[in-house]
Amino acid sequence: MPDSFPPADPQSASSAQPPAAGDRRPTGRSTQCVHAGEARQKDSGSITTPIYTAATFTFESTDDVLRFVEGQDLREEYGRYGNPNEKSVEAKIAALENCEQAILYGSGMAAIVGLLMTKLSSGDEIVFFDQCYHRSREFCAKHLSRFGVVTRQVTTGDYDAMESAINERTKLLVSESPTNPHLSVIDLEKFAAIGKANEVETLIDATLATPINMNPTDYGIDYVLHSATKYLGGHNDLLAGVLCGSAEQLEPIRKMRGILGNISTPHNLYLLERGLKTFELRMQRQNENGLRVARFLEAHPRVQRVYYPGLESHPTHEIAAAQMRGFGGLITFTLRDADWKQTARVVDAARIPRIAPSLGGVESLIEQPLVMSYYHCSPEDRQRFGIEDNMIRMSCGIENGDDLIADLDQALSV
Repeated sequence: MPDSFPPADPQSASSAQPPAAGDRRPTGRSTQCVHAGEARQKDSGSITTPIYTAATFTFESTDDVLRFVEGQDLREEYGRYGNPNEKSVEAKIAALENCEQAILYGSGMAAIVGLLMTKLSSGDEIVFFDQCYHRSREFCAKHLSRFGVVTRQVTTGDYDAMESAINERTKLLVSESPTNPHLSVIDLEKFAAIGKANEVETLIDATLATPINMNPTDYGIDYVLHSATKYLGGHNDLLAGVLCGSAEQLEPIRKMRGILGNISTPHNLYLLERGLKTFELRMQRQNENGLRVARFLEAHPRVQRVYYPGLESHPTHEIAAAQMRGFGGLITFTLRDADWKQTARVVDAARIPRIAPSLGGVESLIEQPLVMSYYHCSPEDRQRFGIEDNMIRMSCGIENGDDLIADLDQALSV
């Protein structure tokens, strides 16, 4: 048998069998989730990857050290530069993303900061679509600017505006897809084409899509980012981030991570690998729950608007339907004729979802963005970011869809 499973074709059936000796046929998503990146026979015959809690790794002799430093022996030296648990999970995620490599970080924010700190120098510029995670925006606007990096924001989905914002100092184009919290889906082929035509690299934060539902590098995107805290871990019990791309493009970023030290712990990596084993199964239920709940909300008389790319009413539904294999479990909606206090009462009345930030775990979560994430923003900034007083964001977990709908129905009656 091969030492580890090869990357899989995203279109292959999830019931595909593991490859026989010498067989390099692609395998299905669940097969990848369980087996990709792992040695078939592990230390002491363990079926799971052992947890390597070593801070340093020893050598038998100086000859062994020389083989390592000359690149002949691919192994670990020091925990800040790598760990066997890390390598296993990185290979699994890279296979799911159809990428050559992946780099794991201590959080999603650490991943995007690691990329930006590697790629950008004083005088460089980046261009963002304006619907994005507010901490990513804050890091660029408040902190990168201190080092002479200019951040330009343009309206999400305005590709002409993005191209017009590019100049000879532009180094990176950045967007989420779908975006948070409005769930806008980017035309990845068009986004990548703008970057290539202007010789500028592209980054897509695909946390809300997941590699089960979409693979941006298939469309020519250079870097794919995930907060692995969310769907990849899937159990609301870990923090991690991951950056995927080609080996050549990721090499300097990995070296910078070794300097910055934004790594994850062996126990955390064990939890992430365990979560990934059931990744496709969880996403199937969360895709199903997301679509069912979104349709229920869209038909409810107390709901003003629903943001969910699986609905035909969503402005980017056609793009989503063409690019995505499922639409995820995150839904944003607004209440009809409700102020922020009336909206809060609906959130408080929900009994199954917990009030909390984040998304993607097996437990459903619900929040009012005004209170949870944008409380300290000015009304003008909230308006600029599209955060309304009557807005609710819900992350559907893997509970029974009928139960989630019944619970939302009673909450909306308060």
